[in-house]
Amino acid sequence: MSVSTAHSVDRRILELASKLAESSNGSDPVLLLHLREILTSAAPGGKELQRLKEEAYSYGLVQYCVLVLKHDYSRVEGGWRTGAALADVLSKCCVGLDPKSDAEDFYSKLLPSAALNILVLGRRVQARYVRSVRDEEGAELLRCFRLAMESLCWLFSGHIQLAELVLRQEHFLQLLMTDDVESGAAVMSVLQAILRANSTVLHHIPEETLHPILDELVYKLSASSNPVTGRSATLSLLHMVESNPQIVQTVCARYKGLRSLLSKQWTGKGFGRELGRLLDILYSSIYQQEELQRLHRAARTIQAMWRGFQIRKRMRRLPGAVTSLQRSFRAKREQEMKQMKRQRDEELLRERLKLQRLRAMREFREKQLTLLEIVHAGQMDKHIRETQERSALIIQRHWRGHRDRRQFLLQKQILRQYKAAVAIQRAALRFLKKRRRVRESLSPWKKHKDLTDEERLRLQQKVDTRLQLHPAQQMSLEQSQQLHEKVQDRLGYFLLGRKQQQRAEQCREALLAQINTDISMLMGAPSLKDATEKDVDFFTSRSVPVALKAKQCHSTMLKRSRWPWWKKLSDEFVEEDNTCLGDIPDLEHGIIFIAGSKQP
Repeated sequence: MSVSTAHSVDRRILELASKLAESSNGSDPVLLLHLREILTSAAPGGKELQRLKEEAYSYGLVQYCVLVLKHDYSRVEGGWRTGAALADVLSKCCVGLDPKSDAEDFYSKLLPSAALNILVLGRRVQARYVRSVRDEEGAELLRCFRLAMESLCWLFSGHIQLAELVLRQEHFLQLLMTDDVESGAAVMSVLQAILRANSTVLHHIPEETLHPILDELVYKLSASSNPVTGRSATLSLLHMVESNPQIVQTVCARYKGLRSLLSKQWTGKGFGRELGRLLDILYSSIYQQEELQRLHRAARTIQAMWRGFQIRKRMRRLPGAVTSLQRSFRAKREQEMKQMKRQRDEELLRERLKLQRLRAMREFREKQLTLLEIVHAGQMDKHIRETQERSALIIQRHWRGHRDRRQFLLQKQILRQYKAAVAIQRAALRFLKKRRRVRESLSPWKKHKDLTDEERLRLQQKVDTRLQLHPAQQMSLEQSQQLHEKVQDRLGYFLLGRKQQQRAEQCREALLAQINTDISMLMGAPSLKDATEKDVDFFTSRSVPVALKAKQCHSTMLKRSRWPWWKKLSDEFVEEDNTCLGDIPDLEHGIIFIAGSKQP
């Protein structure tokens, strides 16, 4: 720690830390009680108090208080009163403390340890209070126990996340399971404070933790006749059922005689208001359960009637189902018999064909033997050779046929793929040609024809002559960059303004075409007395070219409005859809309507 930081720390905390470092373990709890004097010297809720808490935590005094709570205070100066006071000091130090350096250790380790040690301290004090014989000693232990419970309430009121931890601890259930009236009321007040601080804590408590607490509260209501115990247990149970409506169902199902017990045993004991609220909640839950059971019985009755109706209806249709089943069984059996007969016929046919082949082979062998007898011995080799060649030709013919058929199937697949590729390419080329035609029809310029070699040579000679007569001035790199930026700016202005000029030119041409059309129609219009309905339709209808062009312009305007900004700079990026131009012939750009071309 630097010198400037050491001077800013409170002198009393430094002295206390040095004394703890030099003292023995027996006097540590008494020394730690000086923290209460240090904290009470600052104004409540001020920055000075917050600074003192942070300094006490940074010097390890708060952590040491958590460790010291585990001691046996029967051998410490001041006894259990010192332990209870130390628990009170610890809770006041932790509430409102938010360390910035090691906040994770503070919230995940120190606070749970502090709550657990206070519960352990409370169990020790409660055990000695129950075994105490003298009234003075019992009163002192009871004050210490209440102070420890108040310290625990103050701790989890400042850190709500500790409420669930306290309820889950086995030490809290052991504190609650006592027959003493005063200590039991103090523990139940802690339970009430937990539910007031965090009303949703019971939603996260498992049933194996919640049921023992409910059992102990109901046991106190049934086994005790003390109004203090009854009022505390009633308030605790009321807070629990109000914080979690599901507990109402659990209480009504688990403790069926609780409602009558509360009505008979605890009516008129001085806490009728809280008792009435609890009974109203239990009565309403029981009524809801009875109503739900009545609805379940009605639903079961309806289901039984419906199932009986369905079964009777199925029984009426049973003879028809049996007839249909028999018919299907007989049809299936007949089909199987036909199949078996077909198989027998096929087997007989195979046997017959086999016998015919054997007979034909025998006859062939006999013919061969006859021929061998007829043929001269000198011609036997020639006959055998001709027979082998004929057999080889037959085998080759069959093999080539099999090979050609297999190659044909492969070639057929390749030919199908080739035709598909040709069809796709043809469609793609047709589509690209159509898009190119539409783009050329919408482009504001005409493509120039390619120059011939003679024209290109003549133009090159003119350029060389011009360069010889007017040589270019040498420019520096900075001048070239400035000129390039100037050209780029002018090109940008030109591209931005060209679209507006084109739109204005199109509007002018459209207006001129409309004026020419109106003039020609007015010049050829009949007089008013000779006018008919057909003549009136001429003046109200629009020409087909104008309608098509309007549709085209509207579609183009809608598509261009959705383009990004960079696509609107030039018409070179125009990619129009040809859905409106599929049936329109090639149109010259800029011509909307020619006067006199309208057909009546």
